[in-house]
Amino acid sequence: MFDTLSDRLSATFKNLRGKGRLSEADIDATAREIRIALLEADVALPVVRAFIANVKERARGVEVSQALNPAQQVVKIVNEELVSILGGETRRLRFAKTAPTVIMLAGLQGAGKTTLAGKLGLWLKGQGHSPLLVACDLQRPNAVNQLSVVAERAGVAVYAPEPGNGVGDPVQVAKDSIEFAKAKVHDIVIVDTAGRLGIDQELMQQAADIRDAVSPDEILFVVDAMIGQDAVNTAEAFRDGVGFDGVVLSKLDGDARGGAALSIAHVTGKQVMFASNGEKLEDFDAFHPDRMASRILDMGDLLTLIEQAEKTFSQEEAAKMASKLQSSKGGKDFTLDDFLAQMEQVRKMGSISKLLGMLPGMGQIKDQINNIDERDIDRTAAIIKSMTPKERAEPTLINGSRRARIAKGSGVEVSAVKSLVERFFEARKMMSKMAQGGGMPGMPGMPGMGGGPGRQKKQVKQAKGKRKSGNPMKRKAEEAAAAERREQAAQGGAFGLPAQEDKNFELPDEFKKFM
Repeated sequence: MFDTLSDRLSATFKNLRGKGRLSEADIDATAREIRIALLEADVALPVVRAFIANVKERARGVEVSQALNPAQQVVKIVNEELVSILGGETRRLRFAKTAPTVIMLAGLQGAGKTTLAGKLGLWLKGQGHSPLLVACDLQRPNAVNQLSVVAERAGVAVYAPEPGNGVGDPVQVAKDSIEFAKAKVHDIVIVDTAGRLGIDQELMQQAADIRDAVSPDEILFVVDAMIGQDAVNTAEAFRDGVGFDGVVLSKLDGDARGGAALSIAHVTGKQVMFASNGEKLEDFDAFHPDRMASRILDMGDLLTLIEQAEKTFSQEEAAKMASKLQSSKGGKDFTLDDFLAQMEQVRKMGSISKLLGMLPGMGQIKDQINNIDERDIDRTAAIIKSMTPKERAEPTLINGSRRARIAKGSGVEVSAVKSLVERFFEARKMMSKMAQGGGMPGMPGMPGMGGGPGRQKKQVKQAKGKRKSGNPMKRKAEEAAAAERREQAAQGGAFGLPAQEDKNFELPDEFKKFM
């Protein structure tokens, strides 16, 4: 959603690099480019004006004029101002002193309230709570049935005494749900309310009646991040008519301009608390203004990446894998079974494209990242699962006939099996070297990166002892071949690896996409 804004801001900051000091003209030109970028991203005009005024004032101040690198200081200022308009600090849920805590969802029809109720329920369940979803949207056709299905998928309880489709009193259902939650020992009640296609008196009155009936601890306004400036107008109308405590952004994975998301917190004075960024129930998390600003400026979001890894990987398993790679056998204890287990754990963290997108600087290759075929992992898993336990433990056993059998069992070409095994050996060798403190191979002269001075001297000594042919024609051919090998080694491959001498060598498909 913020790709266009990120690209414009990155291009703007690129023009500042290398400048020892910033003139008034530089600051004005940068501010103008940032203003255009924000307006093109559909950020509300009052927000843009306030943002630019703050950036210009701080850019002309002492913190930039006395900085060693003024360009980086301006990026820092823009980052801090982005965090500010996104709401500042992360806003957490307020829980009631005595259970149950009541959370009411409000918003227009189509904003994604019902699905979001399931996502919030699953998220709270993961935090150790026992949520109850309450079906108070009795107008929209099949809304009650949809909430029941979502609750079942999320593995949380649902209270839906009325069939809906225009039948039942939503205020009474909301009242009864509190007693039901106390009886069934649910510590959180999430009330899904009805929406309308637009703001009207009936919608506001019903939402206000439900609010008065259950006295919610949190009223969350759910807004579709793709509807642009109308999201801000709707938020202001709900704030004045019903009131809300926080904002939840849905459909943040869309391709529309995301300026509404940048505007709501500043215009309404209410912070964005949660964001939904995908279709799956797991694609939901607390909204962190500092992390969102970092993503917009292509600085990555390593904290979220680390949190996802901690949820997926166990410390015990990680230590077990590390000990195998650090063993005296040179990592040979690390088998294809271990490799498959690691792959499946990475897959549990979510989309590979999204994970790579959280790394700093990945905005420069976002087209390649977006074109990654997630099914490649499934194909690799199918190949490994088509092997016998002995073959997985000792991949050196895999000869031509075994490759043909494995390829037939996994539905791939024989060359794909051969390529996987070769890449596994290379990866195991590299991981073992790094685990033992050798660093990345093939990078001479860098401490801790392998290929240090001692290794270079040894190689020179070996080369010096090599005997040359007395035949002038043969010696000339040997020298030409040696020169060609040196040129290939100098060019090298990705990560500084020596180039292969095989003329028919091709990079694996997974790496081709990044080149």
